[in-house]
Amino acid sequence: MPLLTLNQVSLAYGHHPLLDKVNLTVDKGERICLVGRNGTGKSTLFRVITGEATPDEGEVWRPDTLRISYLQQDVPPDSKLTIYEVVASGLGEVGLLLSQYHQAISHFDHNDEKALHHLSTLQQKIEAVDGWNTNQKVDTALSRLELEADKLLGSCSGGMRRRVMLAQALVSEPDLLLLDEPTNHMDIAAIKWMEDFLLTYQGALVFITHDRTFLRRLATRIIELDRGQLISFPGNFDQYLVKKDELLEIESRANAKFDKKLSEHEVWIRQGVKARRTRNEGKVRRLIEMRQEHARRIGTQGKVQLMADSGEQSGKLVVDLRHVHFSYNEHTIIDDFSTRIMRGDRIGIIGANGSGKSTLLKIILGDLTPNSGEVIMGTKLQLAYFDQHRSDLDMEKSVRENVSPGRDYVELNGKSRHVISYLRDFLFPPERLDAPVKILSGGERNRLLLAKIFLQPANMLVLDEPTNDLDVDTLELLEELLSDYNGTLLLVSHDRSFLDNVVTSTIVFEGNSNIDEYVGGYQDYLRQRKSPPDFDNKAGAANPPTTTAGAEASTVTKRKLSYKETQELETLPVKIEQLETEQQQIEAQIAQSEFYQQDPQAITTIMSRLEVIHQELLQAYARWEKLDALC
Repeated sequence: MPLLTLNQVSLAYGHHPLLDKVNLTVDKGERICLVGRNGTGKSTLFRVITGEATPDEGEVWRPDTLRISYLQQDVPPDSKLTIYEVVASGLGEVGLLLSQYHQAISHFDHNDEKALHHLSTLQQKIEAVDGWNTNQKVDTALSRLELEADKLLGSCSGGMRRRVMLAQALVSEPDLLLLDEPTNHMDIAAIKWMEDFLLTYQGALVFITHDRTFLRRLATRIIELDRGQLISFPGNFDQYLVKKDELLEIESRANAKFDKKLSEHEVWIRQGVKARRTRNEGKVRRLIEMRQEHARRIGTQGKVQLMADSGEQSGKLVVDLRHVHFSYNEHTIIDDFSTRIMRGDRIGIIGANGSGKSTLLKIILGDLTPNSGEVIMGTKLQLAYFDQHRSDLDMEKSVRENVSPGRDYVELNGKSRHVISYLRDFLFPPERLDAPVKILSGGERNRLLLAKIFLQPANMLVLDEPTNDLDVDTLELLEELLSDYNGTLLLVSHDRSFLDNVVTSTIVFEGNSNIDEYVGGYQDYLRQRKSPPDFDNKAGAANPPTTTAGAEASTVTKRKLSYKETQELETLPVKIEQLETEQQQIEAQIAQSEFYQQDPQAITTIMSRLEVIHQELLQAYARWEKLDALC
């Protein structure tokens, strides 16, 4: 029996249909990724599922007992609430009572009779609604997501706030979990943690994401919202891409055939007296129907046309950092870092949130001065900076005014273009140009900022988290542009696929003010690193463990291996390969929608085996590194 069914559901705002007689069924244990261009109505579909939005027509069927939780796209603002209070609010009125009790017990004074009476009243109210059993759910959610109950939400990073909101969504033990861009504002460690967590989640999951690595690892089915229609693609993301291309080709051929037939009918109807003598009413009616069908056809949304003005060529040396040290008060961010950036380099900057990536960019841009060391800039540099906070956009001004204030034309690569034509390349229709930026979606704001900075002649692009909120199609086009860009690129991103497809080297904040450089993209970095990076550990902590396998291996005094150790070193790669194969097989089994429909005990056994394999792999890697270091 399905958890949820949408039958012939339609919803339009004005004349723009977001949902046009769509059908959808969600079964237990499925992990469905909802894809589609920005603005097609994905978040609106989530609101229909939860009941926040009422469709114009059609039926939404959900059992009365169905529990749905919805993690929305926006990161919660600063708040004086504790993490416990935020998570407990996911339980409604009972959660409010528990929050009040938690706060009261935290500040309880035995000598205050009023406080004692208040605490007693809260206890009675909680007992009346069986709240103590519910309290266990809050404690479990906090424990599973490794959250500090009494920490203020306002003091948490963006990634940690997402984790708190996920705990709030999970505390009610939902049958259906909806996640809208869950990886936004998260660093790579937090994203990987969420992937691992959701792989073990036993409810149904429907999520929206632009992170292709996240999508590939989690989705058991992909549903695309395109021009008001929902199309289901069983299988993984790569299978979806192949099938989508096939469908677009079939649609293109069908449209061409229809247009040819319509053209022939139009020629026939416009013939002179001779044609009128032989004209039959059936053919005329068919022509009228074809004209109406052609008018109703909604064409595919165009692709963003990205073009950057690379300006004149810079000098061979772009930036030379020499023994740079930077601290906030007594907290060291960058310690004795030196590097040279040459013309044409495409460098990715990786690290945990708060590790210092944006600080390094600001030092290079001259916005911050290091405490010690030198920053030598090259000659003939023309900089363009994409700020992750989009501070270069004036939220009160219109789209047009932000790109071309007071002018109808823009200059790009020495050629003049009308601002309407230029912004149409970034998918802004003419009627959208006078809208204030504050009403735009996150993806639209990102596209507008790209449109603005690409007008600047720049032989050095500095992009700080440019991929947030962009749909997959726009991401791929941005990748193509940056790959063909003739200037120098500095890129901060947590999008692993984007890094792999764009950069040629990486600067990695390993933790504890340590910065290393690697050749290639993110996957190349993983292969080259000596030990798991600090930002890649499960908790995403700021300081590395004191006894990591890598540290242990690097401090071992070299000696000759014994015969037994030599034999062990030879067999370890085989063992690791066997474990990895079994791990992949189990993950593929878990990825099937019917996995969670089997006996719960069988599911528990399989998940336990997966965890055992994970631990054995960590031990095998650590042992292999230790023995290899002795050679």
